[in-house]
Amino acid sequence: MPQTEFTEGVHEERHRNGSLRARGPVVDGKPHGYWEWFRLDGTMLRSGSFAAGEPVGEWTTYDASGAPYKVTDRG
Repeated sequence: MPQTEFTEGVHEERHRNGSLRARGPVVDGKPHGYWEWFRLDGTMLRSGSFAAGEPVGEWTTYDASGAPYKVTDRG
């Protein structure tokens, strides 16, 4: 995940074309909770959860049609 300054609440990042790139909650300046990332066409790219800025649990990567194709356990 690129270094980004996060403000409290729901964080959203956008692609250059304005479409949603990433979205998720921020607590104490760090990603915390369930996050989603999207491709330029709006299909889901990846989803997973953070605990105090660290990836935890199952992370899912999606194929070009938005269907899950890989699940990784982050502990």
